[in-house]
Amino acid sequence: MRRSPAFEAFRYTTIFLATAITLIPILWMASMAFKPIPEWQATGANLTWIPRAPTLDNFRYIFGQSTTDLIGVLDRTAMKPILSSLLSASIGTLIAMGAGTSAAYGLSRFGSGGNLPLALIQLRLFPPMAVMTPVMIMWAFLKFTDTWWGLALIYGIVTLPFAFWLMKTFFDDMPREIEEAALVEGCSRARVFWRITLPMMRAPLASAMLFVFILNWSDYLIALLLTTREWVTIPVYMASLSSSMTGQLYGAKAALGLIAAVPPVVLGVMIQKHLVRGLTFGALKQ
Repeated sequence: MRRSPAFEAFRYTTIFLATAITLIPILWMASMAFKPIPEWQATGANLTWIPRAPTLDNFRYIFGQSTTDLIGVLDRTAMKPILSSLLSASIGTLIAMGAGTSAAYGLSRFGSGGNLPLALIQLRLFPPMAVMTPVMIMWAFLKFTDTWWGLALIYGIVTLPFAFWLMKTFFDDMPREIEEAALVEGCSRARVFWRITLPMMRAPLASAMLFVFILNWSDYLIALLLTTREWVTIPVYMASLSSSMTGQLYGAKAALGLIAAVPPVVLGVMIQKHLVRGLTFGALKQ
């Protein structure tokens, strides 16, 4: 069925407007990151989209180089929070995807596990504060607080339900005939899983991994409650960027926000060829 030119014009206009609205905060953050203090403190008619005097001072500032007497010197730079976020989010994603994929395959193929699916989803049904109170006590007893491995472990546990349910849906939609043919030819179940099933699930694995990584990378509440100073993550560190003389350091926060956007974007670009297929896996199954 051929669509009318008016419909096509309306469709593309709607897409353009939706994209523009989505990009406005990102473009404003990018602009703010390169503005000097007088420009990001401006109000009203003095506000501009494009910096009048572009500068890298905001980036220098968060990495420990004082650029002006107005905001002083940071007592800690952004290097360790960036490292903390990378370690905890990456390892937490590996934990969630490893455990979630294994459990999802077992339940999808063998139907075992009893109430495991319900038990996993219950991890996300309780209010976060109700769950984090006993976790804080347990982590303090185990001396896991204010450590990157403590964060990585809890991230893996918290995002496990997402990894499990995503992968179970993908495994349920995957045809079993190829696996059954390999089993008939003498392959063990483990060999079938590692040599046949997982390679065929590259696209769903990539999309699920990116989703789980973004959840871990952007977390604020868990990191706020389980870290104090040494291993705070980027969101917690960003919230602390303020000055008694100038208030909130919007330029420094925007600069750190741009840096924080790099890992998810790079990861998305690296696996982009798998994303569309992974997100639509099984959508056309009859």
